[in-house]
Amino acid sequence: MKRYNAYQLTPSILPVVMAVAVLWVIQSAGVLFKWDLSLLGVVPHEITRLYGIVTSPLVHGSYEHLFNNTLPLIVLGSMVRYGYPSSRGKVLLWAWLTSGLGIWLFGRESVHLGASGVSHGLFFFLFTVSLLRKDKRSVALMMIAFFMYGGMVMSIFPRDPGISYEAHFFGALGGVIAAVLYWKRDPKPVVKRYHWEEHADEEDPIIGDLWQQTPHPDSPEVRVNRNGHSLQGHTPQGHSDHPYSHRHDKHYH
Repeated sequence: MKRYNAYQLTPSILPVVMAVAVLWVIQSAGVLFKWDLSLLGVVPHEITRLYGIVTSPLVHGSYEHLFNNTLPLIVLGSMVRYGYPSSRGKVLLWAWLTSGLGIWLFGRESVHLGASGVSHGLFFFLFTVSLLRKDKRSVALMMIAFFMYGGMVMSIFPRDPGISYEAHFFGALGGVIAAVLYWKRDPKPVVKRYHWEEHADEEDPIIGDLWQQTPHPDSPEVRVNRNGHSLQGHTPQGHSDHPYSHRHDKHYH
């Protein structure tokens, strides 16, 4: 029976693309039927809007807002699904709920909506887990994510009053927590060893340890005469081993 490989690219991308497509359907339905999608956002400190912790990533303020979140969600979501098949669901849950709960507890008095908190959570998970695991797959995924979306490191701080940095910050916090909790959940890739590496530490059957016993030709204990025979020992007294020692010193005026 063929063994199932959890690390497959296509099965990792398709579910993420379908999930993002649902966000576009919701946004389009809100525009077509004139629904007030802001009702699904989270409003800080309002008990009646606690449900927004769950629903706020599903709605966006405009098509432009959704467009800006689409590619990061697809790329980062696919990376997490591909690289961490055993913990990807928990990572998404932590990023999703921590972002919404942080907004509800500490956010500014406004309606917060959008999935950017989730995307920040995914990015910071990839970043943190690579530092903990240090395997080639994790580091490669982190480098790609950082190359494309490294600016997320700065967007967790307040910059634009119209952007919910609280969602970014607490989503990132959720990603870091998930990385600390689940970084050992997925097995590391097997390190491939070649046949010549397995015998690298074995001694040569002919040379053995002779290289440790034979002195180096340039060492002071070894001298070589004109016939090519080595002369070991010390230099006789009165004779210098300098090639020009037979010449008398000359003084010039």
